[in-house]
Amino acid sequence: MNPGPSARLGLVAVGAASAVLLSACGGPGTSSEPSGEAAEGYPVTVETLFGDVEIADRPQNVAALGWSDAETALALGVQPVGVADWQGYGGAGVGPWAADLLDSEPTQLGTMEPNIEAIASLEPDVILDTRSDNSQERHDLLSPVAPVVGPPPEVEVTYGTTWQQQTRQVAQVVGEEERGEELVTELEGRFEELRAENAGFADLTIAVGAYFDGQYGAYVPGDTRVDVLTELGFEYKPELVEMADGAFYTDLSSELVEELDADLTLVFPIGDADTAAFLDEDPVLQGIPSAEAGRLLVLDDPELVNAFSSGSTLGIHHALDEIVPLIQDTLED
Repeated sequence: MNPGPSARLGLVAVGAASAVLLSACGGPGTSSEPSGEAAEGYPVTVETLFGDVEIADRPQNVAALGWSDAETALALGVQPVGVADWQGYGGAGVGPWAADLLDSEPTQLGTMEPNIEAIASLEPDVILDTRSDNSQERHDLLSPVAPVVGPPPEVEVTYGTTWQQQTRQVAQVVGEEERGEELVTELEGRFEELRAENAGFADLTIAVGAYFDGQYGAYVPGDTRVDVLTELGFEYKPELVEMADGAFYTDLSSELVEELDADLTLVFPIGDADTAAFLDEDPVLQGIPSAEAGRLLVLDDPELVNAFSSGSTLGIHHALDEIVPLIQDTLED
């Protein structure tokens, strides 16, 4: 997938989506009898970018469409019936650090172009879309099927929901707020320990780049990858933030690749294994000052790249196991 997915979903007619929903639920004359009193703590009202969403009862069928919503649900002990495989894992649609938590393989639901028929066939009680493109079009496409929990109202950058926000929001939806706070506290505590062990990180600037389909680009704060590194103490290079102009990613022409120069430059490929080998030899990338000084770290392990990009508590823990030693080694050379 392109590292800067800024294309908006086309607005699919709400009437068509409603027709799919009615078909899946038995038609307009079908009514469901109440199953009894709501679970303790319900109904709950979740604040989102598109207004408040009321969840009447503890969801039984959860469709996880947002980036890493499925992994977040699994971390909270909830089995999603459908997932969006944003990182192209195939199979279970989640990273190996989360796949063992699945009782059965969920249905694939699409990413930037959700499969409305597949979603409706699952009869979800709620659709999680907490990290997405923030578009009204996407929300309007999904909302006829079930209540949609989009990004929190304060999220301004597309795909910019932090792992803390996502964990807390999903936890509220599924009635696992205590467990959600435990997950947040545990990972924040790990970041605190790593900052203390690597106090020198706080004195260094960092830039995060990617290479996809012949094009370099840079991620900026608001992206989950950059947020992991700034939570380790690094300061992000401000010039790249200005270039992104409110987005989470900016393309870099060959002439601008040098903007990735920082005290530490981290770049990863999006694509096949040959792409990583190309980065190690590319004179454009290898010619920037940080590369010439030995301060360029190319992530060439696809599993590590996926964990680093996941934005879930499970994936971030997995990424930290490997990325921190690699950073230490790069800075010591």
